[in-house]
Amino acid sequence: QVQLVESGGGLVQAGGSLRLSCAASGSIFSINAMGWYRQAPGNQRELVARITSGGSTNYADSVKGRFTISRDNAKNTVYLQMNSLKPEDTAVYYCNLQARIAPGWKFIDYWGQGTQVTVSS
Repeated sequence: QVQLVESGGGLVQAGGSLRLSCAASGSIFSINAMGWYRQAPGNQRELVARITSGGSTNYADSVKGRFTISRDNAKNTVYLQMNSLKPEDTAVYYCNLQARIAPGWKFIDYWGQGTQVTVSS
């Protein structure tokens, strides 16, 4: 089984910063990518940032220049540094892992339980 443990959410004032962490553990053979998605009430889940095993990153336009995704491959951990937070960043943030648990298997998406980020104005 694969487990994702998220931490770092909370309440912050506009302009503030938060850092999210997500540690993956379990029967992981290889990882394709890790990332963060978010879902605000009434909205669909959307990609925030993603980083591949090779280090390539992509970001939602709304967070470019404010958020930075990074990864510790040795620890199977992904981080999201969020600066200059805005009230519209308020959402539940979900960690995503694309991994396979055995050679030749497809990459499968795994999700964390979600962590709430609330930005007050």
